[in-house]
Amino acid sequence: MTTSFKLNLPQGTLITGRWKGGRYLIQRLLGQGANGVVYLVKKADNARLYALKMGFDTVDIQSEINVLKALQRQGRRQGSVKRSPGYLVEVDDYTLQGKEIPFYVMRYIKGEPLRAFLARRGSRWMDAAGLNLLRELRHLHDSGWVFGDLKPENVLVGAYGEVELIDYGGVSSIGRSVKQFTEWYDRGFWNAGGRTAEPSYDWFSFAVVCIHLLAEQPLKQAATQLPQMRSAADLLTIIGTVPSLAPYRAWLMRAIQGEFRDTAEACLLWKELVTAPKPATRKKAGTPRWIINAFAVAVILLVYALYVAFRS
Repeated sequence: MTTSFKLNLPQGTLITGRWKGGRYLIQRLLGQGANGVVYLVKKADNARLYALKMGFDTVDIQSEINVLKALQRQGRRQGSVKRSPGYLVEVDDYTLQGKEIPFYVMRYIKGEPLRAFLARRGSRWMDAAGLNLLRELRHLHDSGWVFGDLKPENVLVGAYGEVELIDYGGVSSIGRSVKQFTEWYDRGFWNAGGRTAEPSYDWFSFAVVCIHLLAEQPLKQAATQLPQMRSAADLLTIIGTVPSLAPYRAWLMRAIQGEFRDTAEACLLWKELVTAPKPATRKKAGTPRWIINAFAVAVILLVYALYVAFRS
């Protein structure tokens, strides 16, 4: 497990590219990881918002840039409006205290971290956000990459559940070793498999993200066991018994065990699960119509009888 990269630039800091002269004003921190930090920035000349990632390790940053360029090229081939030129906007260096810090700029969707989004909008918004996150993972997997360090902090969610991944530092080529991971979401941490970069690694991480956000306390208890005691069975028990996970139970169990054929199938099954008609709640039995009609007739007859009695 890697340690977090430390670079704290305050709101209002102006980032000026050394070579291209692009100027970006820091708005706030979006996230930080093992090899860099991601800020929400506003471009000085047009006030557009972007995500900007910087880090001291040029090799790591260049590796991420290569991934983003590859995804962008594929987006162009597929005619994707979002992914061309969305992934990568600019690459440059920033001079800070005599050091050159490489950075790159990505598109940004107006949103908030996944945890904050669900806390504000309600847990059932996991339906839409989860589907869109799986679609992002599918695009990566189809392009030959695995995200690797999937965690709530790396997922931004827009107003209607649209999703943006904001830190590509853990992206690895399929078949290689996962470059970065965070313990709770790592398959190896749970003794549930290796750290080979493959789609099933991301499915597993996604499932643990769901457990963390919807059943945090049981997950904490399971995670604090001795390393040799942790297993996928702990996660399956949580999934099978915690009511808040019931809507996603079948999908999560398959993800933990790596039982999808591919990510396209994982997307399809999630979509089917969250769009299936919910069981109708039985309405409380009302008074039968014939009793209501009989009562109405009885009232009319009573009124008529009283009328005749008083006329007599």
